[in-house]
Amino acid sequence: MSNVNSSRDNIFTRLKANTAASAHVPEVDAWVPAPITDKKERVAKFVELMSAMRTEVHQVKGDEWVAKLQEIMAERGLKNLVYGQGTDISKKLEAAWKGKKDIGPLVPWTQDAEAFRDELFEAGAGITTTMGGIAEAAAMILWPSPEEPRMLSLVPPVHFAVVKADKIWTSFAEAIEALDWSAKSPTNALLISGPSKTADIELILQFGVHGPTDLIVFVVD
Repeated sequence: MSNVNSSRDNIFTRLKANTAASAHVPEVDAWVPAPITDKKERVAKFVELMSAMRTEVHQVKGDEWVAKLQEIMAERGLKNLVYGQGTDISKKLEAAWKGKKDIGPLVPWTQDAEAFRDELFEAGAGITTTMGGIAEAAAMILWPSPEEPRMLSLVPPVHFAVVKADKIWTSFAEAIEALDWSAKSPTNALLISGPSKTADIELILQFGVHGPTDLIVFVVD
């Protein structure tokens, strides 16, 4: 036991000595990308880098995204679409689906996760709003809520997302400032840059292991 204590004391002694020793830390300026002031350039950068991450991006105007969404659902034979009620896009979805029988129906999220489990795991696709996008990071910002929980973008095999073009910023720091997170930061913000992927399996990039296999984004101008 004395040998064990002695070894432990030696280790702590060396650690304390190393902690006390001064280390040279070079002074460098924080790197922050220069703001892209032109909106078209920001959107183009966002679309380019998101596409490079195997995200399907469609640039549309006004409410054109709804018809494009229905077109994609019909082409892919998606059996239904789960969405959150009471969101910015819910009324547009409900109006566009009224009387439609040639595409998969809308399925509103109306219960807690446990009660809604079967509908969610059997869904063909899910759709969410976003707080905006980050051009340099090729990412969308999602703020989950009771109406639009995180699982809506995580569980269905296809995730549709709507991003407003005028809510695409150059950097995350710029987005935080514009959204005034110092005063009202979200409890669970998500940054999504593409479909679910991992390279843990034999160092081969695999998609859809931990979430959607497809991410389809509508950039709305």
